[in-house]
Amino acid sequence: MATCKKCGKVSEEIAEVLSLCAECIRNADAADLAELAEIHAQSRAQFGLPARPPSASDGIQCGLCQNKCKIPVGGRGYCGVRRNENGRLMGGTAEAAALSWYYDPLPTNCVADWVCAGGSGAGYPKWAHRPGPEEGFLNLAVFYQACTFDCLFCQNWHYRERSITSQTHTAAELAESVTPDTSCICFFGGDPTPQLPHALAASKLARKQNSKRILRICWETNGSMNPKLADEMMSLSLESGGCVKFDLKAMDANIHYALCGVPNSRTLENFATLARRIPERPQPPPLIASTLLVPGYIDAREVHAIASFITDLDPSIPYALLGFHGDFLMTDLPSTSAKHAESCLAAAGDAGLKRLRIGNIHILR
Repeated sequence: MATCKKCGKVSEEIAEVLSLCAECIRNADAADLAELAEIHAQSRAQFGLPARPPSASDGIQCGLCQNKCKIPVGGRGYCGVRRNENGRLMGGTAEAAALSWYYDPLPTNCVADWVCAGGSGAGYPKWAHRPGPEEGFLNLAVFYQACTFDCLFCQNWHYRERSITSQTHTAAELAESVTPDTSCICFFGGDPTPQLPHALAASKLARKQNSKRILRICWETNGSMNPKLADEMMSLSLESGGCVKFDLKAMDANIHYALCGVPNSRTLENFATLARRIPERPQPPPLIASTLLVPGYIDAREVHAIASFITDLDPSIPYALLGFHGDFLMTDLPSTSAKHAESCLAAAGDAGLKRLRIGNIHILR
């Protein structure tokens, strides 16, 4: 049990690292927001990451994401991999990116497996090898060791320990790792955003080298990238039968800032822009959304707001609600309850969405 330091509420669904309940965060004043910023600064300091996006007057502007870091000579961007070496931006390029990859047998635990070509056979025979799950084929899972967010509940937080020391690879090396039985590549992390030049280059090379067969390009992202790069990602997914999966973490700006350390405006803008391209190839669905149901913070009210935003764009966009288990700096929170998940599912349906799913059912309490 933890106590909200502002209103005195006591609950097992108040994270000690925040010591604020959701309602007090929604109504946060300037002092509260300053305290939240300090919480994120401290969480990043232990990994040698900048407390906030650098804004050096003599720095080089990085335009890959919403953070718009102006990185000083010898410094690093908010993501940790973009750096200013003697006046030149380095890191995350086609020549060198911090990443790892592995082969995942299909169907896999992809956020979109219930609607994507590899998990469901959607788009068969043009985009899928089989009318159902592509058993016998592989997903090349590409994990980028960096992120543009600072999520206090991050379930892949260990990338922070590897983002600077990780072995780098060229885009060509990654493209050459595509095997004959690989039918999709999924870029995730961390997040692919800080190293998108590498991911885009590798995707194009891999598609060129495997031009006579199915090779889908998919993404799992927080959606904070430069809009031009988001459009390029979507183009690759549309032309290959893949999809772009956005993790819409919260709708309320203060809740998002408290949990993730950065604004959510760019994510929402990019999602809305990419939704306009759905008619170019409705099947398999090219745009998918998911939300992690963080107890106490991402409740039915928050999910209804997210679902309403999606519905206004296109009510057929698939939306997955994912069960949460405590990790990183929120290990004190319980896992998502079945009651919580069901109430959020109902809220999303009430908002008008037609394709809904509860994921990670095995961890619901």
